Amino acid sequence: MTGRRRRAPEKKTPGRRNRLLLGAAVVAAGAVATAACWSTGGGSPAGAGSSVGTSAAGSPTSSPQPTRSYPLSQAPRTIPAVREHTPARGPGWRPGSGARVVVGDDRLADEGRLLAGELGMGYAGRTAARGGDVELGLAGSGDQESYTMTVQGGRVRITGPGEAGVFYGTRTLKQEVHGGGTAPEGVVRDAPAKPRRGFMLDIARKYFTAGWIEDRIRELGDLKYNELGLHFSDDQGFRIESSSHPEIVSQQHLSKADVKKIVDLAASRHITIVPEIDSPGHLGAVIAAHPDLQLRNASGVATRGAVDISKPAAAKIVDDLLNEYAGVFPGAYWHLGGDEYQALAVSDPAASYPQLAAAARQKYGARAGIADLATGWMNDRADVVRGHGRTMRAWNDGFYRASAVQPAKDLEAAYWTGKEIGARQPTDYLGAGRKVINYNDEFLYYVLGQPQTFVYPTGQRIYEQWTPRVLRGAAAVPAGYDGQILGGVFAVWCDRAGAQTQDQVAAGVRMPLRATAQKLWDARTPALSWAQFRQLADRLG
Repeated sequence: MTGRRRRAPEKKTPGRRNRLLLGAAVVAAGAVATAACWSTGGGSPAGAGSSVGTSAAGSPTSSPQPTRSYPLSQAPRTIPAVREHTPARGPGWRPGSGARVVVGDDRLADEGRLLAGELGMGYAGRTAARGGDVELGLAGSGDQESYTMTVQGGRVRITGPGEAGVFYGTRTLKQEVHGGGTAPEGVVRDAPAKPRRGFMLDIARKYFTAGWIEDRIRELGDLKYNELGLHFSDDQGFRIESSSHPEIVSQQHLSKADVKKIVDLAASRHITIVPEIDSPGHLGAVIAAHPDLQLRNASGVATRGAVDISKPAAAKIVDDLLNEYAGVFPGAYWHLGGDEYQALAVSDPAASYPQLAAAARQKYGARAGIADLATGWMNDRADVVRGHGRTMRAWNDGFYRASAVQPAKDLEAAYWTGKEIGARQPTDYLGAGRKVINYNDEFLYYVLGQPQTFVYPTGQRIYEQWTPRVLRGAAAVPAGYDGQILGGVFAVWCDRAGAQTQDQVAAGVRMPLRATAQKLWDARTPALSWAQFRQLADRLG
C-alpha cells in the first residue's frame, strides 16, 4: 500500500524555453534542437511516443520524449511487515485490464485461482507471463515458508521453495494493492522467524458456528498464521460429532461435514488444524455420560472434570476418541492437554486418592506416586497418537517435577502458566532440551468474562512488550534458547461463555491477532510505532 505515485515530468520554465528558442535561431539552417531526457532508473515510462522539435526552417522533426523519473521505492506496508526489501525505481504494479495470474507449476493452481479471484484478475494457468501479469513459481531450496517477490517491468513474479511460501507472497501482494494501492518496484525477500504461528479457540465451553470459524481462517491466512487449534472437549461440552461415542456429544456441535469444510479451507490457506481432547482432567462432558469414570476422593466426593486414571475403562474411551478424530484431522500436530489434574492439586494426593496411589505403586514400583501415574497416562495417550504419525504437545503443568516417570521425549511443552503447584520456570523445560511453544497467559490469553486475575490482552502490549522468548510473565528467557522456542499461539478461552457474542470475540481479538502475527514473523522491534501499526491495520481492514 505504499507504492509511489508516478511523478509528473519536470515542467520547463519560461526562461528555459526562451533560451532554447534563442539557440535554435542562431544555429545553421537544418540544425535540430534536442530535448533533454530524464532517466527513469528502471521501469517503462508512461505515455511513450515522440515529442516534436522545431527546425530552423520551421518544419517539425521528431526528438526523444522525456521519460518520467521515479524515486526509489519504499518497502511494502503489510501485516506482518516484510523482513527485507531491495528498492528500485519504477512505477510499481497494480491490477490492470487484461492482467492475469499465471503459474509455472500446476501445484500452485489453488494459490493462483485464489489470488486471481481476490484481485479481480483472470487465471490463465500454466502459461508464459506477459506484461501486467502476476507469475507464481516454485524455485530454490530452504525454508518452505520463504518467498521472493519481484516487481519489475510491469509484472510481478512470486517464487519460493514451497507452496506455502508462494502463498505468503500472494498475501503480501494482496495487502499491497488493497483499496487501489500499488505494489512498489523492487524485490521482497521474506520468511518467518518462527515456524509455529497459531490461534487457539475454545469451542468446548462456547459453541462457535462453522461460518464464524471459516471467517477466522481467512483472516488468519492473510496474516500468515499456519495453525488453528480447536479445544473441543471440556467439562462444559463436547462439540464435534462422534461415531464411536455419540452419547458424549453436546446438542450444539459441529458435524463432521462441517469439520471437513473447515479442515479443507484451512489447508487451502496452509493452516493446520491442531485438535485437542484434554485429559485426564477437563473431561466433564465425557463423565456426564459415563459417571462411573469420575474420580472420587477417599470420602467419595466427586472431583470435577477428572477421570479416575486407575480405571482401564477411562483410558479406553479416551483412546477411542483419539483414534476416531485422527481420521477427522489429518494435520501433523496434536494437543494432548494434560493440565490441571485435580488429584495433584491437593496437599496430600496419596491420602486423598488412595486408589490412584495404589495403582501407581502397582505399575511403577513401591516408591511411585500419583504424578508418576499421571505422567504414564500422558505417555500412553502419546503412544496412541504417535501411531497416527503426529507431533504432540501438552500443557506445561502436565509435566511434573515430582515424577520419576519422564514424559515422552517427543512431547513439546505448550507453556502457558507458572501459577500451578510446584510451578517450574520455562528454563527447566528448555534446559532439559525440550521444545516449547509460547502460550504466555500474561499476554496471549483472551479469557471471556475476565475471571480470576485475567484481563483482556491488548494488541499494543503484545506489540511493544512481548516476543516469543517472553514465555512467563514479562521477562524473556536467554537468547541461547531461542531455537528451542518453536513459536507462539494466541488463545481464546470461554470460561464465561455468555460474556461476549462470537462477533464481539472477533472484534476483541482483531488487534491482538495482528500484533502477535507481527512478533511471530519478526521478533525484532517493529519499524512502525503502535499508532502507525494500528492505522495500517485499519487501512488494510
